[in-house]
Amino acid sequence: MTDTAELNKGDIITVEVIRPAHGGEGIGHHGGRVIFVHGGIPGDDVDVEITQVKKRFARGAVVKVNAASPQRVDSRCPAAAAGAGCCDYAELSPEAELDLKVRVVTDQLERIGGLSNVEAPERVELAPAQGWRTRVRLGVDASGRAGFRKVKSNDLVTDVACSQVAPELLRGLVGPDARKFTPGAEVIAAIDDRGQRTVVESRKASRGRRAETILDVIEGDGNVQQTVGDHTWTFPVTGFWQAHEAAPRAYSDFIAEVLAGTELVDVDKRGPVAWDLYGGVGLFVPAMARELGAHVHSVELSEGSAEAGDQALEGLPVTFHNGKVESVASQLPKPDVVVLDPPRTGAGSQVLGVIAEAKPQLVIHIGCDPATFARDVADWSTNGYTLDRLAVFNAFPGTHHCETIGVFSRTVS
Repeated sequence: MTDTAELNKGDIITVEVIRPAHGGEGIGHHGGRVIFVHGGIPGDDVDVEITQVKKRFARGAVVKVNAASPQRVDSRCPAAAAGAGCCDYAELSPEAELDLKVRVVTDQLERIGGLSNVEAPERVELAPAQGWRTRVRLGVDASGRAGFRKVKSNDLVTDVACSQVAPELLRGLVGPDARKFTPGAEVIAAIDDRGQRTVVESRKASRGRRAETILDVIEGDGNVQQTVGDHTWTFPVTGFWQAHEAAPRAYSDFIAEVLAGTELVDVDKRGPVAWDLYGGVGLFVPAMARELGAHVHSVELSEGSAEAGDQALEGLPVTFHNGKVESVASQLPKPDVVVLDPPRTGAGSQVLGVIAEAKPQLVIHIGCDPATFARDVADWSTNGYTLDRLAVFNAFPGTHHCETIGVFSRTVS
């Protein structure tokens, strides 16, 4: 064991994990440094092998649990137990998950967002906690077997399934007796609201991007049908839809509830206008149109998603615009309300500046990464908006990910 302040890559130290960090790691201290511990759960006493050393912090991975946290359980995911990077909270008690995620969100809002004394957010558990994922993207190895990527690696776990995924979705696709695919491709599979499975091959997407080009349809017709309320969308399986089966309705209901209690000031006597940014197929448009009586302008980069929304929502007061939000939004009629659901990288200062310049009375901002959401919150504050309401949804059980929705009001004229 190494007990001095001097640390080197490969050293093994003993660390008490005291709190969670953004990204699914635990945090401890050793020799004056913060230690980020992959696989560490608050309350653990663990031996950690150091993988990175910086002046003020180091990173490492658990190699031995000396004394387990009361929140530690046996792995809930066979793929994660075999080294896959799918369920990094597989050894965390389900009852403790949302508490840890709320702590991380609050910490990021204070450290990055510049907020102080953040009030406890609303907490929303989405059920089920396992088998919740109805769409999945798999890698294919050199022998044609599909599976889940290992942590920080392109290697795959192909013999066992991830517990996130609905079992019927992976049947015959992953496992020792599964069919073979084109080596190096990606397999995208989904079960839609008809109960129909669609499986396609696509090119491997670059990190952080979504594969949209279908190379071969293996099962189904390449499209999925999803229904929320009175509306059904039909779109390519490669298009975006929320992963958790309960998420689309949960987010739509939350937005509808916020809007139902909103009183707008119709200064121009022109009727309410709303923006739906990064709108996808227009999932939130029905709630916006219904609760506000607004004409909604939905902006989406994916042409296929925008077309699917236009067809599904025929008859509603909505206009779909295909293009980048930062380019399109500045050309739209000024909004009273804006709903935005940016990618994991967040909206960023340029987009938020365009929105703030239009002076909406209310903004509902959906974030799927606590750090980038907190950065956007800081920009909202700079632009004269106050965070009035905050909700954290456990929309990715078994992982460190969560969905956060913030409701902002304009505080300057």
